[in-house]
Amino acid sequence: MVARYVVSPRGGRRAHPDITSALRAAAARGRAALIEIAPGRYEEALTVRGDVQLVAAEGPGSVVVGRPRSPVLDAAGSVRVHGLTLVGRETDVVACHAGALTLDHTEIRAHGGVALHARPHTTVTLRDSVVAHGRTLFTGGAGLVERCRFTDAADNAIAVIEGAHVSVLGSLIEGSRIHGLRVSDAHAEVVGCELTGTGQAALTADARARLVVADCVITAVHGEGIMFTEQSRGSVDRTRVAGARHGIGAASGADPLVRGCVLADCHDTGINVQTDARGRFEDCQVLGSGNIAVFATKGGAPEVHGGRISGGNVGIAVTESARGRFTGIAVEDLTNTALRVFDDSGATFEHLRVDRCQSGLEARGNGGTTAEVTDTAFRDCEMAAVAIGGQSRVTLRNVTAEHGILGFGVSDEAQLRVTDSVVTAVSGAGAGALGSGRLLARNLTVNGSGTHGVYGTGSAYLDIARSEFTDCATAGASFDAEAGGQLVDCAVNGTRGAAVIGNGRIQTVRLRTSLKVSLHAEKPAVPPQQIINIFNGPVFNGPVRDIQVAWGNENVSQHQQRTEEDGSRS
Repeated sequence: MVARYVVSPRGGRRAHPDITSALRAAAARGRAALIEIAPGRYEEALTVRGDVQLVAAEGPGSVVVGRPRSPVLDAAGSVRVHGLTLVGRETDVVACHAGALTLDHTEIRAHGGVALHARPHTTVTLRDSVVAHGRTLFTGGAGLVERCRFTDAADNAIAVIEGAHVSVLGSLIEGSRIHGLRVSDAHAEVVGCELTGTGQAALTADARARLVVADCVITAVHGEGIMFTEQSRGSVDRTRVAGARHGIGAASGADPLVRGCVLADCHDTGINVQTDARGRFEDCQVLGSGNIAVFATKGGAPEVHGGRISGGNVGIAVTESARGRFTGIAVEDLTNTALRVFDDSGATFEHLRVDRCQSGLEARGNGGTTAEVTDTAFRDCEMAAVAIGGQSRVTLRNVTAEHGILGFGVSDEAQLRVTDSVVTAVSGAGAGALGSGRLLARNLTVNGSGTHGVYGTGSAYLDIARSEFTDCATAGASFDAEAGGQLVDCAVNGTRGAAVIGNGRIQTVRLRTSLKVSLHAEKPAVPPQQIINIFNGPVFNGPVRDIQVAWGNENVSQHQQRTEEDGSRS
């Protein structure tokens, strides 16, 4: 049987003048209590013990309870609050020390300090409520937040720490100075929420925490939309991040699973994995990134499967000893490079489609810089489909390149291996090696190039076998400067240009062609040196200086000038 108590400052039959006196009376009886509170402002600090309900008699917002610089509600037991407005400053406004606390249709205003503190081994439910200015802190307990609004927190709107386990459902978090929700060495689930205008990451997990996010919208964030650090784990599903600095980030050993998300108009990067973090990203869309859509750096090692990268600057960049595996991705309409591998990094690209980007793949760095590209198509790149330099090493298997200036190019001391690949309708060459680059090609097909099928210059080395070059405007293969190598079991077809233009450093074995083959470049004729003998000229038998000599002239004039100082002539 629940005992009913009425609180009314105006008095009345059996009415208590304040909430504290009603609580005292309920505690004396030791029974479950329902305390109905009439409208008004109550300058009180409430200590609630046992099985107690505090209810605003005339609905949410009609009762305001608060006392400056002291806790407003200290709960232990089974406590339920409905419709009250609790106002505090510079301390815990609401604290649950033991048992369970439920607040619904309640407003907490914390002008500094903590709005709601759920201490270890407690269970706190916050439903259909508003928390303004202060943070909600779950320390080692359990929590459920449903359909709530958190606004203008001075630091983190919600903090879940020290082993707490909290679910936040269908809520709005806006204007937090630091994070919307931070989970540290604890577990948090965020589903169907909207977060906007946070000063740093909207959602962040650290210290081996677990963060699960689904069906959320995150906008206008000054840091990351979602950030995993310090070996944290978790998942992100069907979430949209727009207007953040970074869409989703992972650092310092974190390893999230991200599926079906949209990362739009991020100012810097869409996906950012660094400092030995990993992460698996499936069927995500990265749209209009200001700098790099997918960025792996400083030992990061993401796996990205499926999805689309569209608009923005650079598509995928792997730098500074990072690693990455990327499969089944469409990359399109970028103003810069689609794929970039730099500085002792390694990447594997499989089943990609690259359309309308400035260039396809760039690789540059030391000998530890590697890339493997398999079953991938580059179409309508403005520059080169593949261009590698430094000492990098790249392997292409079943790769196609259509249009652009150059199909596959290697320079400096880099090495490029090409197998079962096709280059079509480029305005320049199908494949080329410059500097000291090495090009090894097997089953390479070049159709309709604007200049050469394959070419070498500088001191490059080319080993081309079982390849075919058709309708190349200048030559199927061309070697100049000190470039050398061999063509084995190759064919040059069509009616344009020459089959091979050599420089004396190229060997051909079983070459099939009807076009002209010139293995030794024709050297231009050098005119004989002209020797001029001058006869009847002056003969000098001693040192001579300060004279002028002329011959072959019909008229010679001589002038003398006297100086007045010493009378000498000059």
